[in-house]
Parts: sequence; structure tokens; C-alpha cells
Amino acid sequence: MAAILWLVVLAVGAGFIGKLTGMQDNDQASWLPASSESAQVLDVLMADGQGEQLPTVLVVQREGGVTDTDSRYLAGVLRGLAGQDPFTDEATGPVVSEDGQALIGIVEISEFDQLEPAMALVDQARSAQVPEGLTVEVAGPGAITADFATAIEGIDGMLLGVAGAVVIAILIVVYRSPFLPLVVLISVGGALALSSTIVYRLVDAGTVSLDAQSQGIMFILVFGAATDYALLLVARYREELQRCAAPREAIVRAWKSTWEPIMASGGTVILGLLCMLLSDLQTNRNLGPVAAIGVATSILAALTFLPALLLLTGRRGFWPRVPALIEGTAQSGVVLAAAPAAAGQAEAEAEHGAETGRVAAVPADTGLDPAAAGSSRDAIAREHPRWWRLAGSIGRHPRRYLAGSILVLVAMAVFAPQFKASGTAQTDVFLDRVDSVAGQDLISAHFDAGLAAPAVILTDADHVAEVRAAAAVDGAGPAVPVARHGEVVELNAVLTDAPDSKEAIATVAAMREAVRAVDGADAQVGGMSAIQLDVEDTSTRDRTVIIPAVLLVVTLVLMLLLRAIVAPLLLIATVVVSFASALGVSALVFNHVLGFPGSDPAMPLFAFVFLVALGIDYNIFLMTRAREESGWFGTRTGTLRALAVTGGVITSAGVVLAATFASLSVIPLLFLAQIAFIVAFGVLLDTLLVRTLLVPALVRLIGDKVWWPSRLARGPDPYRRGR
Repeated sequence: MAAILWLVVLAVGAGFIGKLTGMQDNDQASWLPASSESAQVLDVLMADGQGEQLPTVLVVQREGGVTDTDSRYLAGVLRGLAGQDPFTDEATGPVVSEDGQALIGIVEISEFDQLEPAMALVDQARSAQVPEGLTVEVAGPGAITADFATAIEGIDGMLLGVAGAVVIAILIVVYRSPFLPLVVLISVGGALALSSTIVYRLVDAGTVSLDAQSQGIMFILVFGAATDYALLLVARYREELQRCAAPREAIVRAWKSTWEPIMASGGTVILGLLCMLLSDLQTNRNLGPVAAIGVATSILAALTFLPALLLLTGRRGFWPRVPALIEGTAQSGVVLAAAPAAAGQAEAEAEHGAETGRVAAVPADTGLDPAAAGSSRDAIAREHPRWWRLAGSIGRHPRRYLAGSILVLVAMAVFAPQFKASGTAQTDVFLDRVDSVAGQDLISAHFDAGLAAPAVILTDADHVAEVRAAAAVDGAGPAVPVARHGEVVELNAVLTDAPDSKEAIATVAAMREAVRAVDGADAQVGGMSAIQLDVEDTSTRDRTVIIPAVLLVVTLVLMLLLRAIVAPLLLIATVVVSFASALGVSALVFNHVLGFPGSDPAMPLFAFVFLVALGIDYNIFLMTRAREESGWFGTRTGTLRALAVTGGVITSAGVVLAATFASLSVIPLLFLAQIAFIVAFGVLLDTLLVRTLLVPALVRLIGDKVWWPSRLARGPDPYRRGR
């Protein structure tokens, strides 16, 4: 029944996956907090129907100087666009540059959501009868926004195709089966269909907002998280099939053993993402619930849809490596086996520690061989030889592994202060050369670079002269009155530098400080540069609020899951160090290898939320199994056994998640390329170094006290009768 319901969800919800792109709102101005100064300026302008207007600039250049023919051409283009829906009635220009080599004209798009037809008209107009030898480019906020829309066009199909291919390839290598990867991918598809349906309905109802960034990350999280949870369940199912003749009994045992770590892992990510609701930026608040819905549906699919599909395939789903029932394994009841050493007994052993002590009754599903008490190590060594040898090496030399791991992490983390997160120009967000960048280069070469997007100053009508004088700061031209909105006068000041540049943003900051000093004027500064300034300032504020909240939430979840205080604090410390290391390596790669101009101020926040919430997953998978094993064999031995048993599946999960995040880089935008690298590298670091070497070595040295204050801190129960 569960499989049928999910197949219906998959069939119905698949249509909503493609519809999400049409629901996006990628207007940067709409991301602003209502309290920001630029948002308040926009409110005044929108009251007069001007707030949504997007200036679009046509700039032409001729080496040796423009001609009358060139001027007539540009004038004709401007006349043809002005008044034609969705452009406003007035156009500015043509204006000739001081060097006589370029002309510029400006038209206004009346509404943001009419961007696509507007740019189609611009392309049509500028391509008609262009004088020979004349270079024609389009720039300004309208062109930048249009190029952004083009960059994310088809984001759903592109990401799904790349992520799906990556997951299939990795799962074939992991399972060495042609069928099992398809079963997992079908369950992932169910999660994606359900999450897309829910998000579509919420956006349509106005409950949440969606942008390209949120949609792309949700898709990647569903693919990565749903596959990770599937790997954990399938691995335990295969393990149980060697003990149970009936697949139904095996799937029930596997489900009971994995639902808690899957719920804890997913719950940690969900709560971490929901901390983004504390952000003052709408784009961050968009991401929190949208991505959380994706993770929630991934959990639901892994615990309901996938088990149903596995039951339908039975053992045949693992073909050609069908798990066989191990001879002598009891199907039910209890068998005799060696009990773990009592608390305080010596745990010296050749490899992991001999499981010595009294003989006790233990359930058959522990994997212990009743014919050879205490030799359960043999089964692990046979099934997971490489991980067993690594666990043995860590058991013999924990201090070496601990010191080596810390040294590597610190060596990478020292470069974290070099990470540039002070913001970038809007034209720098494109990894490919686009029209708006080429157009801005032409404007900067021949005119004041900020001509297309002046600073907008609002002031009380009685203080216009004083505010004009105060606004005359370095980097800005004269403030010119352009409109009146009731008792408020609007002034425009053209900036010397490109409106999205750091220099222009600094000019606006200085201008705000100057005009605020005019008593009684209630002057405010808005415009494109001011919007970017407010976004950057708000992003900095968000980091100081959200990062501590994420740390607190994740720590509390770990404490509830592991029923301890010491272990969660140690795990949180390891992932924080891992985050710093990932940031340090990213700084080196971005600054010196890829030559990126910098990063968005929100980048460290996004990286922290994802790496802490996702990175802790692998420690959860390891430590929940370690807690289970510690009840039988003591913490030092139990943790190493847990590493050997879970090493392969957790590593596979980390590789899948890293690869799916890396697929974000196929979208030619700076922000997504950077988050793809940071998260992919950080997840691999957590999977291969922190979870594999650092945590087991640390727990090995600390021993049972890592579970303080739970009962396990006193050692294993020699008469334990169940898991």
C-alpha cells in the first residue's frame, strides 16, 4: 500500500518540479528587510508607481568617434521602445560621451515581472539596421537581472540531470548491482516530487517565497539526503538478510535499527535550516523552510517508500551480490555468547580488544557466533576487511591518529582569515561573459560608471538645498531634483563608480552619513548601490545571530540522541574545526587558483549552516552505532567496531552528498559555484578525516566517560539482554 501511495505521489508531483522555476522571485530589492533604509525609499517610490522600475541602458561605441547616423540609430531604438508595453513613456538620450566615441540611452521597464518580454523587445530593436562598425551593448539593472534569469534558466532540468547521473554512477559502484540504484533513485524521486508539490502550493498561497538559490539547494539536498538515508537503511538491511530468512523480518530489524539515526540526522539538518528564519534577509528566510521541506520528505521517503520497494524486490534486488543466510545464525530467541568485559576490566587486546568476561544470554541478532564465543570480530573482518584493519590500527595508535588529524585540520584552518566575504559587484556574479557586463565596461570607459543607476535621495521639501550640499561627497556628482512625492522631494546623484562596485557602496555610505546630519530633513538614500549596502550589512548581522543558534540547536539534538553531554560537545567541536578548515582551503582555491573577486557576505553563514548540520550527520551515524556497540563491548572496543561496520556506508553517503552539491557548479553563477566547492570539500573532510580518524581516536582515548552522565559512562552492562 505504501508503495502504491508513493507511486501516485511521484506521478502527480513530477509535474510540479518543472513548475517551480516559474514561481521564483529573484528581485534583489524584495530580499531587503522592511526596516532597511533602501527598502523605505522603495516604499515611497512604489507609492507613486516607480519602485518596480528597472533602468535598462543601451550604449553604443565607435572607434574614432560616433556619427550622426549612429545618433539617429540609437534615437530610433529609444523611440521604438518608449511607451511600448512594458516600458514607460519616457526615454533618456542619446547622450554623447566627452570623448565623442560613445552614446548612451536609458529606458525604464515598468514592472519587474515583465522583464522577459522587455528584453526581447530590446534585442529586437538593437539588432535592426545597426550601422556598420558600431558596437551595441545593453547594461543597467534591467540587463543584469535579465542575464541572471538566463543563467538560472532550466535550473530544474539541469540540476536533476547532473545530480541524477552522479548518484546513479556512485550507487552502481557502491552496490555493484544494476537494480538497487534504480530502487534508491525511485525513492529519491518520490521525495523530490512530494517536496516540489508542497513548496509549489505554499508559494502559490503566498506562505513562503522561492528564488533560484533556494530551489537549487532544495533539489540538491533532496538528492543528497534521501540517498544518504537510503544507503544507511540498505546497508543495515543487507546485514540483517544474512541473519534472517524472511526479507520482511530483515527489513523490520533494519528499520528499527536505523530510524533513530535517520530521524536525528534529518532533524538536525531541518532545525539548522529553520534557524535561517532568524535572518533579516528574505532570501535567507526563503531558504530555511524550502530546504527543510526537502529534507523532511527525504526522511519520509527513506522510512516508508524505500522499505516498501525493498520488500518488493527481496533478496533479488541485490543481484548479482545476493546476501546469503549465514549458517548457524539463529532466527529468533537468544544464543549464548561471550559478554563484554565488566566496567574497569583491562581492554588490552591484539587488535581491538578481546571480548572477555562472563557468559551471558544475548539476542541472536548481535552477530556473535554461538560456536565460538567472543569471535564476532571474525564476521566483521570478513565483511569489512579494509575498515577492520583501519579500526585496528586506530585502536593500537590512537594518539598518533588524533595528533595527525588535528595537525592537518589546523594547517588548513589557518588560512580561513584570508576568506574574502566583503561582497562582490553584481556584474561579478556571472562566471561567463554576459551582455550586462560588457555594457557596463563600455559605460565605465566613456561615462560616469554610475550613470545607469544613480543614488536616490529623499528629503523633506523644506531642506532640499541643505541636503543637496551635504550629498556632494567624493565619488558622487551633483544631486539633482527629479520628482516630488507629496512633501518629499526625490534627488538623483550620479556616482563616479559602477553602481555595484565597492567604491560606489562606500560613496553611498558616506552620503548617508552626510545627509543624516541635516537637522529636520529626514533624508534617506536608496538606489541600487544602497540596496547592495543594506544587503551586505544585514548579512553580517545574520552571521552573528544565526551561527550561535545553529550551534545550540545541533548540540541539544546530539545530547537528546546520545543521552550524554561530553560526546555532543566533542562532536560539535570537531565539526566547527572542520568548517574552519574547509573555509581555509576554499580561501586558497578561490583567491589563488580560480581568481574569484570575493564572496557574498552571506557565504560563511551558508557554509556554516550546511557543514555543521550536514557534517554532524556522519558523526551521528557513527556514534549511534558506537553507542549500541558500547553497551555490549565497552566504549573503546564498541567505537572501533562501529567504525568498521559503518565505514563503507558512511563514506559512500559522504561521497554522494559531496558530489550532488558539486553539481551546483554547473550553473554559471559565482555564489552557487562557491557554495558547491565549500560544502563538497567540507563534507568530504568530515567523512574521510573527522569521522574516520579524529572522532574514533578521540573516543578511544577517552573511553566510557564520553557518555557521561548516562549509564554507559560506567561501562557496559555484562548482563544486557537486548539492544
